[in-house]
This record gives sequence, C-alpha cells and structure tokens, in this order.
Amino acid sequence: MRLVGDNIANQGVCSLQEAQKMAEAMELDLVEISPQADPPVCKIVDFQKFLYQQRKKQKEIKANSVRVEVKEIRFGPNTGEHDYAFKLKHAENFLKEGDKVKAYVFFHGREIMFKDQGEAILARFASDLEEWCRVEMLPKLEGKRMNMILAPKPKK
Repeated sequence: MRLVGDNIANQGVCSLQEAQKMAEAMELDLVEISPQADPPVCKIVDFQKFLYQQRKKQKEIKANSVRVEVKEIRFGPNTGEHDYAFKLKHAENFLKEGDKVKAYVFFHGREIMFKDQGEAILARFASDLEEWCRVEMLPKLEGKRMNMILAPKPKK
C-alpha cells in the first residue's frame, strides 16, 4: 500500500504491517483514503479529526449551494389591469431575489373557451419581465391551467 501523511518520514509503498506499526507508534489511526488506486492509498491521521474535517467540508458545500424556490402567480382569463400590474411587481421582486416564477391562468367552468386570452396574458407577462428573466417553459395548457415558468437571468 502507498502511505502518505504530513509527519511521515518514509512516504511511499510499504506493507500493511509496517504501516500499522508506524500508526501505533505515533498513537494515530491508519485510514484508507483511496481503495481503488493501485496500490491502495492510506494515510496516518487522527480518525476523529478526519471525520470532523469531512463533516465541516460537507457543511460548507451545503451552505454555499443556492436553493432556488418556485413562486406561483395566478391569473384568471379576465384579470384586470390593476391586478395584473400588482402581480407583475411581485414577480419582478421574486426574480430579483433569484427565485423562479410559475405563472398560470386558471380557467373555471366555461372560461376554458378563452384559452387565447390566457395565452395572451402569459405572453404579455413574459415580455414585461424579459429584462429580469428568461422563459424556461412556454405557455402550455394542462387540464384547467395554462402554465409558464420564468427563471431569473444569471448575474454577470
């Protein structure tokens, strides 16, 4: 096995017994780092400290990852101008914060006949927000809903 470590005098290939004796002499643990390598790579370290550092790295990676939320905005096929402007302002704020926006038009009963109005509302919504977003999914009718997904533009 290949032996590596910070405070090891003769790093390189040695037998398992020699590596275990060296670890016992230093009062540390022998940890297999890369079992797939040829020969396998082992390191002499304090195992509890090793586990702590791995958990710390995982926590740091998780903290730096970006979690994207999907906010929903609902329209009717006959949504008024004031309501439209109000919802547009909210969607703009969501996109500025880095969240995705799922805009949809919900059709009640016979309103399904006004599919073209719903599509027009969503197309206007996307064009009014084009400065802050890109269209991830074009308007698509699914049952009684016409959905569209907008994603924020990447920051430069």
